[in-house]
Amino acid sequence: MRVLHVWNTAGVASILAKHQRKLLNWDTWVIYRRKYDRYGFTVYGELSNLPSILFYLKTLIKAVKFNVIHIHDIDRIIPFLRSVYGSKKIIIHYHGSSIRGRWREKEKYWSKADMVFVSTKDLYEEAPSKASVYYIPNPVDTDIFKPIKMRKVRKGALFIYDESPKLRESLNWAKTIASKYGLKLYIHYRNRTPIPYTYLPIFLNKFEYFIDHTWVPALSKTALEALACGLNVIRWDNKVISGLPHENKPEYPVRLIAELLS
Repeated sequence: MRVLHVWNTAGVASILAKHQRKLLNWDTWVIYRRKYDRYGFTVYGELSNLPSILFYLKTLIKAVKFNVIHIHDIDRIIPFLRSVYGSKKIIIHYHGSSIRGRWREKEKYWSKADMVFVSTKDLYEEAPSKASVYYIPNPVDTDIFKPIKMRKVRKGALFIYDESPKLRESLNWAKTIASKYGLKLYIHYRNRTPIPYTYLPIFLNKFEYFIDHTWVPALSKTALEALACGLNVIRWDNKVISGLPHENKPEYPVRLIAELLS
């Protein structure tokens, strides 16, 4: 199988492509625009400095040698790919805000794909047509995210804040939760001081707890990475959980996608 991943939302494409090659010996690659890879997610694949129109053209050219085109979020490119490559399998993979509450608005794009993947259960539940929509749990790169023996902040809890409106309510909740459980809350302002993706495991391992957001009933990818590093995670419903779920280990989504494509 030859799979081209286009775009790399939260590094998911790199994780899938890397493990598709590693576990299944597929010919895979990822292309993404450097402008949007602020945190260095693309540890597998290539970054382009091209503007959007030329990047789309590059995608059309690059896709020649692949029989599956796996698009992440940028659904506007699907009509162009479909018009040029009518017989190739096209997947659109949505990861959150690009589709949440916008299914009808974007039907002109996703309806032209052969399959629609979504990363969280709430996205699957709100999909208007489930005939070709599949829930593919977010994978965590367990080669990178794992427990590290190091000095931790005792009862230290990390909350990552990007100063967006949707997270303001979560910030107030995080303060309440930390007080309730007697935790030392550390608020990291990601927009002010970005954490490089490959350094994030070291940063996470400094804490015993990670407090996730409340704005959607689904674990963030960072919360899943915290679980993989051995932290306790306090999720949207105040429940404390530990241990990375089996479905978020890369082997599961990689084999699930292989079954769907076969």
